[in-house]
Amino acid sequence: MAMTKPMLLIVDDEKPTREGLRAALEDRYDVYIAEDAAAAMTLLERERFDVMLTDFRLPNEDGMKLIARAKSLSKPPICILMTAYGSEEVAVQAMKSGADDYLAKGRMQIDELEMRIARALKGQTLEEENVSLRQQLDSKFGLENLIGESAPMRSVLDKVRQVAPARAATVLILGESGTGKELIAKAIHQLSPRAKQPMVTVHCAALSATLLESELFGHERGSFTGAHERRIGRFEEANGGSLFLDEIGEIDASTQVKLLRFLGERTFERVGSNKTVTSDVRIITATNKNLTEMVRAGTFREDLYFRLKVVEIKLPPLRERRSDVPLLAGAFLREFSRENQKVVKSISPEAMALLTNYSWPGNVRELRAAIEGAVVLCRGDRVTPEDVQDYVRPPELGMSGPAASSTGGAFETVKDAERQLIVRALKEAEGNRTMAAKRIGMSRRTLHRKIHDYQLENL
Repeated sequence: MAMTKPMLLIVDDEKPTREGLRAALEDRYDVYIAEDAAAAMTLLERERFDVMLTDFRLPNEDGMKLIARAKSLSKPPICILMTAYGSEEVAVQAMKSGADDYLAKGRMQIDELEMRIARALKGQTLEEENVSLRQQLDSKFGLENLIGESAPMRSVLDKVRQVAPARAATVLILGESGTGKELIAKAIHQLSPRAKQPMVTVHCAALSATLLESELFGHERGSFTGAHERRIGRFEEANGGSLFLDEIGEIDASTQVKLLRFLGERTFERVGSNKTVTSDVRIITATNKNLTEMVRAGTFREDLYFRLKVVEIKLPPLRERRSDVPLLAGAFLREFSRENQKVVKSISPEAMALLTNYSWPGNVRELRAAIEGAVVLCRGDRVTPEDVQDYVRPPELGMSGPAASSTGGAFETVKDAERQLIVRALKEAEGNRTMAAKRIGMSRRTLHRKIHDYQLENL
């Protein structure tokens, strides 16, 4: 069976040049030609090209602008810019526009061009293989649950990948309630060398001081009232794996001392015993409290704080990564549609605008509950504003503080909210309408129509 040739698009307003290049390259590539940027974009939106070779000087729109548009596509081609005006300045501008390579026409040889294309294709193949491998690892080890393409979440996930391989380094996860701190802890464990061993979780706020000490370190029979037999604590249970201490800001002074000793010596004693026990366990902690303030107030040991925060990961609240709301809402929609055996395919733009512009004080946990309720209430195959309105508070209640200032104030109507959603998406995408449409879960055609309706053409 013959192998499929890579698809190559040649863009040049001079017919002899584009036809000559086609003749020289069509043995190795499936070649298409275009005489200007408009014709090139029509082809790029219709076909999936591996490489685009474009002249710098084109009618109406230059090659660098065309490259910038081509790179905004969901599956962009390798872009090589040709110009007769070879200079370092043009080369730098080309790379800033997203060009993968640069050739001066006057010195260009076909052999060199073929070598450059082949090298770029090989590099692209390696990158796609690396992306595929990362996706497989993420799917296997739990990062698929950590949904987010916003800059704050990309930073968090990058740090998770960096810190996970460190076998013993403690990690402190900070964030408001509902931001997903336990998911982060699980991902760190599953991506670590300890993944085959247990991850044990203790919710510190759920236990009294006496019970927490026993829960963590275990106890001997008769060590206190009700201790009818020896109990192995969570430190021993997690040996070889990870121990996740959620709500670490709730532990009392005595437990803080024992935890500090363990972090220094990796040893402890069960309650009621003088026998020293050793455990090889990685400590991951999380809190929604301000530990720095607690240290100043004298309620949390400074030396323990520094031991716990060898690596610190701060999870952003949902109001600071609003562009992730459509992604999260879509994932929850699919989950609860399956769970409730309902065919709910999408969320209307108007409903999505309400969801995106709400401040979500309960963060991802609150959004998840809202989508579950909306799916249950939904009477058709699409979630509407009526399905979500009970889950988003009126603007005067739900849009206070930093959330309100980031959106420009309250919204009197659903259309106000939708317009603000589109404005924010366009700004975050730097005017790229394809990217903006993807961010808010709207087709590009619908977005163009609404930009016209809301008179946003000059954004």
